[in-house]
Amino acid sequence: QVQLVESGGGLVQAGGSLRLSCAASGRTFSSCDMGWFRQAPGKEREFVSAITWIVLNTYYADSVKGRFTISRDNAKKTVYLQMNNLKSEDTAVYYCAAAADPGAAVADPGRYNYWGQGTQVTVSS
Repeated sequence: QVQLVESGGGLVQAGGSLRLSCAASGRTFSSCDMGWFRQAPGKEREFVSAITWIVLNTYYADSVKGRFTISRDNAKKTVYLQMNNLKSEDTAVYYCAAAADPGAAVADPGRYNYWGQGTQVTVSS
């Protein structure tokens, strides 16, 4: 079992930055691939970024590539999403997710076993 709690969301002006954190509890965190997804009002949940557990490969949606950076600290059982140069279209609820089973589909929300409650990010233009 893995429990996830996101923090760090808020209101920021376009061009600003935020850092989201996802604190995990449970013994298997270090062996989970971790992902960030987001959902804007009236839209489906979409992949933002992911980081694998064994080689620390990172993946990004095209819409955030070059602006967002994912990282993880297994000792602290925390995954981070540094978001720079935020745009109004980044406004959404951001969810942290953990995939306990091996697989390659890092952008598929169906692969993730555990989800946090979400944190709101609002970017004003």
